Amino acid sequence: MHHNSSFVKHLSVALVGAPNCGKTTLYNWLTGSNFKTVNYPGATVEYSLGRLAPHLRIGEDEKLLVMDTPGTYSLHPKSADEEVTLKALYSNPEPDLRFGRVDFIIVVVDGTQMGRHLQLVQQVRETGFPFVVALTMVDLLKKQNIQISLSALEKEFQCSVIPFEGLLGGGLKELVTAVHGLKPVAEVHKPVIWDFETSEKKIQKCQILASKVMNQTTQEMAQRVQGLVKNTRRLDQILLHPILGLILFFLIMGTLFTSIFWVAQPLMDSVDGAFSALANLVHSLDDKALGMDFLANGIVASFGAVLVFVPQIFILFVGIGVLESTGYLARAATLIDKPFSMLGMSGRSFVPVLSGFACAVPAMIATRNISSARDRWITNFIVPLLTCSARLPVYALFLAFVFKDEPAWKAGLWMAILYFGSALIGATAAAIINRFLPQGQNAFFMMELPLYRRPRIRVLLRQSLTRTLSYVKRAGPPIFIFASLMWVATTFPHYDMENAQQKLEKSYAGRMGHWIEPLVHPMGVDWRVGVGLISAFAAREVFVSSLAVTFNITDQNADSAQQSLLTQMGTAVNSEGNKIFTIASIAGLIVFFMIALQCMSTVVVSAREMGSYKFALTQLIVFNLAAYFLAVGVFQSLKALGFG
Repeated sequence: MHHNSSFVKHLSVALVGAPNCGKTTLYNWLTGSNFKTVNYPGATVEYSLGRLAPHLRIGEDEKLLVMDTPGTYSLHPKSADEEVTLKALYSNPEPDLRFGRVDFIIVVVDGTQMGRHLQLVQQVRETGFPFVVALTMVDLLKKQNIQISLSALEKEFQCSVIPFEGLLGGGLKELVTAVHGLKPVAEVHKPVIWDFETSEKKIQKCQILASKVMNQTTQEMAQRVQGLVKNTRRLDQILLHPILGLILFFLIMGTLFTSIFWVAQPLMDSVDGAFSALANLVHSLDDKALGMDFLANGIVASFGAVLVFVPQIFILFVGIGVLESTGYLARAATLIDKPFSMLGMSGRSFVPVLSGFACAVPAMIATRNISSARDRWITNFIVPLLTCSARLPVYALFLAFVFKDEPAWKAGLWMAILYFGSALIGATAAAIINRFLPQGQNAFFMMELPLYRRPRIRVLLRQSLTRTLSYVKRAGPPIFIFASLMWVATTFPHYDMENAQQKLEKSYAGRMGHWIEPLVHPMGVDWRVGVGLISAFAAREVFVSSLAVTFNITDQNADSAQQSLLTQMGTAVNSEGNKIFTIASIAGLIVFFMIALQCMSTVVVSAREMGSYKFALTQLIVFNLAAYFLAVGVFQSLKALGFG
């Protein structure tokens, strides 16, 4: 291979291991906070890259690149995650990896699952990569007085074996020294494919070796491991119980969902309030200047629209991180797998579906945990149908109008029905897609149940923050551009008009409202609601404030402004003299908002997460057409029954 001798290649080491083996904890110790999370080109699966932490560097290793690969059970891929792990080892696109592959490998082995995890060590050895073994969970083995013979492992695999203690970082220096002692090789082989007979022999050999390493007979070792996992078994008897387990499952997941909504709400209000205050401050500098108006209502407001999601996303990542690091998420997935499989999804789809009730953006990001491309496709497709928090202000306004002088419980009951209805619509859509999508090969649902562990809060918060910042960097610019375009559409061409309603009516957005009036007329509404529906594509909540502008509500007090709006809605008539807001038209609008995909941030994130704008545009067209025709059908049917 020819290369430029002036190019200095940085040495690299990859961490390889099964899911939940302690690999990411080791990675965080090795890199400190000096790492980035990236998507592998052509895939949405993440892996992390970082530099060795300064206090661990030894001479030439100053530039050592460390890579945390997705969890894998073997070097023969069965999922997207395992595929990326293999590619990251042999053909990584990172410019620092001049040869396209890593130099060294650290195989991370969970000491409590050694019998199974040693197969991966055997596979890595057969490739010819220089490697060391990091043995994790040794603290748990010591508690059970299980002594480990490292020399037997080192003799078998001809490599250094270093025990690593994840909570305090014990063994870290020794591990770095062992990596430093490795020498790069010119060539490595592709993973050797074992036939069934070879595979059985190797597995048996690894299990015998594991029992020898622990200085136990197989029977004694089974008793020891039984003692080690007895607390986990006790908890699993409750948490995986067919009935009690499901009840606790819904309570735990309900708490996660509630925290995404309730805990984030004050933070979201603070972000929203801060950007509103900043917009008002900018506006007050010179409320006549067009530039200031653009800064206030274009730039500041659009950044606010992007960043208002951040608290929800951060709390979601923290919540999922807690469930994952404690070992519960794997159990939750197994509990819900069967009912979800009837809809063409798997247990891994549940957390994204649940968080979709708070916001579709973090829900779509959460689908990265789904290894089956087909399951992920269906889950991402139905997430926008779930009632997100952005729909709440719209539903609240419509229900307040319908039940204006009725007891509060009636509106509350209907709000609950709307939530249940959206779950039903999502399930129906999943079942329909499942029927028409090519079945292909069924995804192999295998989930290792790790021991219950206490999460490391500092690591958890840092990981959540890294993932959240990744969202802001990727989704922010397109959302910002769209919000700026919306400002232009509602401001020009008559930007200097004093009358806000006339200015809006004669703006590009207002003209579009009049242009689409023939389209919205069959829904029982006029151009003013049409403008609201257009503005809702920037953010659904904007629909309420858009109605306030188009129906000329000027009261600044929130409560009285809503009362004024409800009064105006009660008396509003179209050009033919018919009332715009009736039971029939409200029902049609609610159906429209339940199904329509108006959230541009969701469209952008959908395209990014699935790596396909075609997928996102299909969602946009299908959901909006379905929403429109169903809304027209509901309005016309109710009108025919006398509710119009």
